[in-house]
Amino acid sequence: MEKSDQNQLNVHPKGITALFLTEMWERLSYYGMRALLVLYLVKSLGFTDKDAGVVYAYYTSFVYLTPVIGGYITDRYLSYRFSIYLGSILMLLGHLSLALDDLTYFYLGLCLLALGNGFFKPNISTIFGRLYQEKPNLRDSGFTIFYMGINLGGLLGPIIAGSLGEKVNWHLGFFSAGVGMFLGILVFYFGSKSLPSFVWEKESKQNSNLNHKSEKNKEPESDTLSKMVLIGLLSFFSIFFWMAFEQMGTSLNLFALRNTDRNVFGFEIPASILQSLNPLMILIFGPILSSIWIYLSRSNRNPNPILKFVISLFLLGIGFLVMVVAAKQAETGVLVSLFFLVSVYFWNTLSELCLSPVGLSFVSRMAPVRFASLLMGIWFLSTALGHYAAGILSGYQREWGSLSDFYAIFVIVSWCAALLLYGIYLWKRPSIQRLLRESAETKERIGSPIRASIES
Repeated sequence: MEKSDQNQLNVHPKGITALFLTEMWERLSYYGMRALLVLYLVKSLGFTDKDAGVVYAYYTSFVYLTPVIGGYITDRYLSYRFSIYLGSILMLLGHLSLALDDLTYFYLGLCLLALGNGFFKPNISTIFGRLYQEKPNLRDSGFTIFYMGINLGGLLGPIIAGSLGEKVNWHLGFFSAGVGMFLGILVFYFGSKSLPSFVWEKESKQNSNLNHKSEKNKEPESDTLSKMVLIGLLSFFSIFFWMAFEQMGTSLNLFALRNTDRNVFGFEIPASILQSLNPLMILIFGPILSSIWIYLSRSNRNPNPILKFVISLFLLGIGFLVMVVAAKQAETGVLVSLFFLVSVYFWNTLSELCLSPVGLSFVSRMAPVRFASLLMGIWFLSTALGHYAAGILSGYQREWGSLSDFYAIFVIVSWCAALLLYGIYLWKRPSIQRLLRESAETKERIGSPIRASIES
């Protein structure tokens, strides 16, 4: 009997396949639409780079702000199931609005997508996290599977929607993203029936109050403040990362369209399909990098989260240094090799793997319980600010003086941010290391959709 129970503890719970596929289809629709957005605005509607960048800035920043609002509303007024359906339907209507050849419906579609994401994203992650309430030993492994679903959708979306949008009809590309969202709704409707009832239950106020008291009794106020400052510091530096990284959806997307030789064996690859390189590389290199961290941790050489942020910003600068070289060649009027962008995306992907999942895990582990929502909101806010800055800056790609000067900005900013963060770390090293040691044990916090969502 005991052996049977032990075996059950090592088996992933029922329902992960349904949630994996739901998230995959939703991400397919999001990244498929995102790959077309700037290209559609510039090529079809005749927007300038600057105006297209503004639209991208507002849309992507709101996508990362609305989960804070959606998580808050769900925590207090709605059920998880209702919020997931509400978000899914709003996003489906958003994609269908984009499929209509009318600018008013286009803007309406963007608003619906951002609002729908706010209800869908935090709550689908919450439900997934709750599945492991009785199997915490498999939780990290489970979220790794979930993360693969996200990137599988990110890989397929630009290929499907991008090919249809650029080669056949823009609005057919947007419609195909809507089909992906519809399939995600169907998968969730049928698959969610296999989920245990406890995943839909809210955390009781009594348990919440006990957690708050426990945290307050265990931790000095000075340590609480120090942790909040440290989370705020890394959130601030993540703005510089996203500001550069999100050029993939904007200026790098336009560079692929205008300045890159995309002919391979006589076939011209649509520019939007190159957006699939990043999720493809995550699927390839994510497990490899994870294994490296595990190997280093065995000899106590695994870099702490602050040092991983420094490494991330340094790698990001290398990627854009490659882009500077490519831009100098493009300035001569020659189409550059596709391998330049492949190289840029390689370095950007390594940078992302050192920062994004590390940052999310760090905030989840370090945040004092009674300030959890606030600190997670700050993390989401920093991501939103980075996306906004990326969109606005991308509009100046051809107005900065030269393409190479434009991309050199991101080399300088990334490396200066890395040096500054490393300097702060050396200055406060003893106190930072003490806080990290004291927070080494993972805390199980599944009650809030906002908290559970970042742990994915």
